[in-house]
Amino acid sequence: FMGPVGAFFMTLGLPVAVFGLYLFCNKDSCQIYPLKRLLQVKLPPCDQFWHPLAFLICVGWFVANVIIYLIPLGRTVQGSLLRDGTKLTYRINAVYAFILSHIVFVVAYCYYKLSVSFIYHHYLSFVTSAVLLSFILSIYLYARSFRSSALLALGGNSGNFFYDFFIGRELNPRIGAFDWKFFCELRPGLIGWTLINYCMLAAQWEKHGVVSNSMILVCVFQAWYVFDALLFEEAILTTMDIAHDGFGFMLAFGDLAWVPFTYSLQARYLVDHPNHLSWWALAGIVALKLCGYYIFRSSNSQKDQFRRDPFHPSVKNFKTLPTKRGTRLLLSGWWGICRHPNYVGDLMMALSWCLPCGFNHVLPYFYFIYFAVLLIHRQLRDEDNCRGKYGDDWTRYCNIVKWRLLPGIY
Repeated sequence: FMGPVGAFFMTLGLPVAVFGLYLFCNKDSCQIYPLKRLLQVKLPPCDQFWHPLAFLICVGWFVANVIIYLIPLGRTVQGSLLRDGTKLTYRINAVYAFILSHIVFVVAYCYYKLSVSFIYHHYLSFVTSAVLLSFILSIYLYARSFRSSALLALGGNSGNFFYDFFIGRELNPRIGAFDWKFFCELRPGLIGWTLINYCMLAAQWEKHGVVSNSMILVCVFQAWYVFDALLFEEAILTTMDIAHDGFGFMLAFGDLAWVPFTYSLQARYLVDHPNHLSWWALAGIVALKLCGYYIFRSSNSQKDQFRRDPFHPSVKNFKTLPTKRGTRLLLSGWWGICRHPNYVGDLMMALSWCLPCGFNHVLPYFYFIYFAVLLIHRQLRDEDNCRGKYGDDWTRYCNIVKWRLLPGIY
């Protein structure tokens, strides 16, 4: 992240980017302005950036998810072995949070006639509220990380305020059994993203008297993606975010503000710029989504199964590379084709969410472009980590599995 300087500018720049997406792509227009015209962009009135009810809804949504998390529902599992020799316990019940929140949403909209399009009409207020909450949480996390009992993240303990605030000093901040990082990773932002999409669907219906097939496709695809992530909630316990990174502004802002308010751009765009897809276009986009999902899910399943039980019938005949650490690296299945096949499937799904918006504007493709950059950056971080972890064994592995993402290209 280019050290303290990069962390400082990203802490300021990421919120600006979320607001900028709305300012550049809204009901009036959707375009990227050249640098010389940026100062000419007309800002909305100040009262559009703040609404007390929007802030209360955001706080209420966060608290409701905390309550669901703490309900003794679902099984408990142990996480990865930490460097102090301990393993933390996690409750796996995010699917219940998804189902319950969707039931409440449907009842509120269909039975109580709740005006869910409120978020469309006060979108900037919700963005401001989410950004404010992420800063409040980040300040709290940074302050509590100075407790003597805190297990610090190796990467977020540099001694520089800006860098440590951004990356996160404490590895697994907890209050009793409540794990802040694990909770925020999948619940308020991801589930909130799907509900924002439904609010945009309702707004399109109210505005145009019809819901386009492109809007339905975006809502279904993205809800499917979120539900799948929650269904395999346990799998994130071995990811870099949970096992290695501290919990600071980078993850807090990403979970609470970036995910729900940038990932829902396609649905918001379709409210103001409805696009009706032909049947052949619909079929092609669905095929892309299904293919991407298959690659994503099957490759992740191979990796997770091999980690849990390398002698399971589905993976026991896979070729592997023994390492000096006593572990083995996969050389078969999807992981013999390239080093990050799950990223390839993820990118295919990302593109399938953007294509329903058509080709009149480039900004609805922001998610795909951003996600490609993010995954390439994460791939480079992963490989740096593995190079330090496995040494010469990693070099041997890279000589066998030559392609990082796209065989023959990268």
